[in-house]
Parts: sequence; C-alpha cells; structure tokens
Amino acid sequence: MDPLVIVFGLGVGILVGLTGIGGGSLMTPLLILAVGVKPVVAIGTDLAYGAITKTVGGWRHLRKGTVDLGVSKWLALGSVPGSLVGVWLLNRLHDAHGDAFEPVLLGLVAGMLVIVSVTILARALFMPKLHERERETVELDRRTKITAVAIGAVLGMVLGLTSVGSGALIGLALILVFRMTPHRVVGTDVFHAAVLLWTAGLAHLLSGNVDLLLTANILLGSIPGVWIGTHVVTSVPANGLRPALGCVLLGSALGVLTKAGVAVPVAAIVGVPAAAGAFAWLVHRSRARTRVPAPEGAPA
Repeated sequence: MDPLVIVFGLGVGILVGLTGIGGGSLMTPLLILAVGVKPVVAIGTDLAYGAITKTVGGWRHLRKGTVDLGVSKWLALGSVPGSLVGVWLLNRLHDAHGDAFEPVLLGLVAGMLVIVSVTILARALFMPKLHERERETVELDRRTKITAVAIGAVLGMVLGLTSVGSGALIGLALILVFRMTPHRVVGTDVFHAAVLLWTAGLAHLLSGNVDLLLTANILLGSIPGVWIGTHVVTSVPANGLRPALGCVLLGSALGVLTKAGVAVPVAAIVGVPAAAGAFAWLVHRSRARTRVPAPEGAPA
C-alpha cells in the first residue's frame, strides 16, 4: 500500500467526478514524475484504473439524468475501435524501438497535455458566451451521427496511444460541436469514457502494460474520490475549477518534457502555470466586475 498513490487517486477521482477531466491528463504524469513508473506501464495502468473509476462515475451520472445516451453510443462506435488502433500502434512502436522509444512517447504525452491544458484555459477564459448556444437534448440526425463517430475514432486513437484526452478533449467536443449544457457534458463525458477506457484498459492488460498492484492502490483513493465529486457536481461552480486544472496540466506537461530529455528550467515549470493562473484570475475578476449591477437610482 502506497499512501502517496492513494492520495493521488483521491484527488484525481474528485476532479473526474466534478469536471469529467483529470484522469489520464493528471494520473499519467503523476505516475511518471512522482512514482517513477515507466511511460508504457503508466499509460496502461492509468487506463485500467480509469475504466473502473469512470464506471462508478458514469453510473452515478446516469442516475442523476446527466447522460445523453444517444451521443455516447455514437461516440463509442468510433472511439472503441480507435482506441484499439492506438494501443496496437503503441505496442508496435515500443517493440520496434524498445527503451529508445520512451523519450518519443514522453514527448507525445507532454504534447497532448499542452493541447488539453490550452483548450481548457481557452474554453474557460475566451468562450464565456457558449452557454447561449447550449441545449439539453441533441438531435441525432445523420450528420450528427457521422460527426460523433469521426470525433470518437480520432480521440480514441489518441487515448490508446497516450492515455490523455478521454475527459478534456471529448468534453471540448461535446461543448463546441454538440453544444451541450455543462452538467450534460460532464455526465456524458464520464459515461462514454467508461466504455472507452474498458476497451483500451483491457487491451493494455493483455499487452502486459498494466501494474495490477499499482492499479489497486490508485483505486483505493479514486473510487471514493469520484463518488464525492459526482455527489457535489451540481453545487460546485466550475468557473474557478477548470482554469486551475488547466494550469496544473500545463505544469505537468513541462515536467514530462524534462523526463523526455528537454531542458526545461524549474523556473519555467513553476512560472508558466503560475502566470497562466494569474492571467485567468484577472480575466475572471474583470468579467465579474462587468456583471455587477449598477446601484438603484444610479444614472444609466
């Protein structure tokens, strides 16, 4: 039993339950940077634990009525085979190049973390009016179904290869493409991810990329964590949570780059996310001020 890994699992589980984001994006770099797990094993273990964690979260969201089953189904039709292609590609590259492939793999993980962190920050800071286009129900016409399958296939392959993206990237697609309300985004994202991660996790397990003891340690923290997160999801505002998560992921990306052999100064690993966080705070404060109503009787 490793208390540090259990604490990691608890924190990541709470974030997954609250936002649908943070599973692969946080746990994989934590396992690589803090625990010292080999990248291929970190990816496989992350996907295996994530399958169980997001099954718990998906069931909870299904009971709360925050899951769009139609969109989840069509996304899965693309993402499930896509994830198998990603796992196959990862194994082929690792078999062909051995340990020499690890810096490349770390670079891929870091690149995905940068993309995820930037999309989260951009969504939180520069897309405040998306709520005006949001809808509770998505009409599943032919174009929508084809779009869902295509998005699922691409992001499923990315997940199978790097373990990153099941929450942040799918969630972004649910907002930008399908224009779903925030709680429906989180619920649909977590439910779909459960299906996707079982496929990718089992594929990695059969490939020998999963540390079962490490998975058990993570689950000791993540299962109660996701239970807590889904319980309070409707009462915790995501306005501050999402930018904070984006900053953490940005720092994780820079840390993983150092493992890949890129000379990233410690000051940059700390300073860049801190600067992004400060900018996010200023934007949020400025936006809050503009929303303050004028005192009664004041001139227009």
